[in-house]
Amino acid sequence: MSKRLQRIFQLQEANTSIRTEGIAGLTSFMTVAYIIAVNGAILSQVGMPYEAVTIATLICCFLGCMLMALWANSPLLIVPGMGDNAFFVFTLVFSFGLTWQQALAVVLIAGIIFTLTTVTKGAFYLSQSIPNSMINAMTAGIGLFIAFLGLKNGRLIVASEGTFVKLGDLADPYALTTILTLLILVPLFLRNVKGNFLIGIIVGTIIGSMLGIVDFSTLRDFSFSFSGYDQIFFAFDFSQIGTINFWTAVFSLSIVIIFQNMGAQLGMLPDKSKFRKSFQANAFSIIGAGFFGCSPTTTAAESATGIAAGGRTGLTSFTAGLLFIPALFLIPLFKVIPDAAIAPVLIIVGCLMVQNLKEIPFSDFTEAFPAYLMMAIMPLSFSIANGIAFGFIAYPILKLVTGRRKEISVTMYIIAFFFLLYFILGSI
Repeated sequence: MSKRLQRIFQLQEANTSIRTEGIAGLTSFMTVAYIIAVNGAILSQVGMPYEAVTIATLICCFLGCMLMALWANSPLLIVPGMGDNAFFVFTLVFSFGLTWQQALAVVLIAGIIFTLTTVTKGAFYLSQSIPNSMINAMTAGIGLFIAFLGLKNGRLIVASEGTFVKLGDLADPYALTTILTLLILVPLFLRNVKGNFLIGIIVGTIIGSMLGIVDFSTLRDFSFSFSGYDQIFFAFDFSQIGTINFWTAVFSLSIVIIFQNMGAQLGMLPDKSKFRKSFQANAFSIIGAGFFGCSPTTTAAESATGIAAGGRTGLTSFTAGLLFIPALFLIPLFKVIPDAAIAPVLIIVGCLMVQNLKEIPFSDFTEAFPAYLMMAIMPLSFSIANGIAFGFIAYPILKLVTGRRKEISVTMYIIAFFFLLYFILGSI
């Protein structure tokens, strides 16, 4: 067995060992396992059955990690992404008005488009056509959106007739659980404690139970069953495929998933020669997400913890992938976790994504203003797509009026026109 693993994952060539890779896989799994609880909680907001979505999440985690391990021999983990699940719920469904079944069709087609860019020169062309300021603004804007979502779900920010939003009642058990969990989680995160997010969610659930906001009724039955999963398996609906709205959704999602994964992989891969196959594995996994009934999968930023622990090959992702299987039997346990225990994770992840602001050249107003519009409109309109659209429309306009048309690629004109058409048709 040892020799087979050595051969499959080329451990000697990577100057690593089975033990090192195993520890790296366990480390990565511990840091990313929180997604099992968070993804189901977010996707269930559009009417998708929680248990079924959690099963789909685990299947996609396993599939993504196996693809990364066996196809790319890469230590990166592929799981349903934070930001991507928010895009699925609040943009594809709530903003574009699609049903979740139609949103799954969008995921499937976007995954196919992503795959086509990885097997051609499309990814390279796009990376040269879209300004870095726009790419980084997308990440930062989604971070602000996720942070706002966490503040809202944790009841720290609530609706107000007079001012639209206001500070919530901090004595409310949900808000108090959010605050106390955040106070515990932030130090764990700063000290790089392994599994900090997972520990935070567990502690938050305990705090929530003490404050009376946790429903333990689901713990009566720990039996595992795929009953109900048929509701989301192959449930995609192409009935809107002939509409501009549908293809705008496909286009928006494709832009987000291609560039966020390109940046994540190029930033984390220890061996950049594995990028092409690693990028392909990521694309294949998104097609799988559309089939299995899940939001788009992504290159987990938490993969960096496994790499820091010495992970260099696909044995790291293979180990992590196997660890998702036992989690299938713990779904009733995940269901008791309150939103207030998950909200602090969203707030911290949002902060991490906002750090891409430092890559935006704010000294150049033609670059800064479109990025600023994108980031401001995402949370304020509660729509990631609206923010992206405003940014991509504003960019060529500012370049044109300042006589810098040579800085605008044909791709940017096409994207701007497409989003402008979306707003025009949406107002009719």
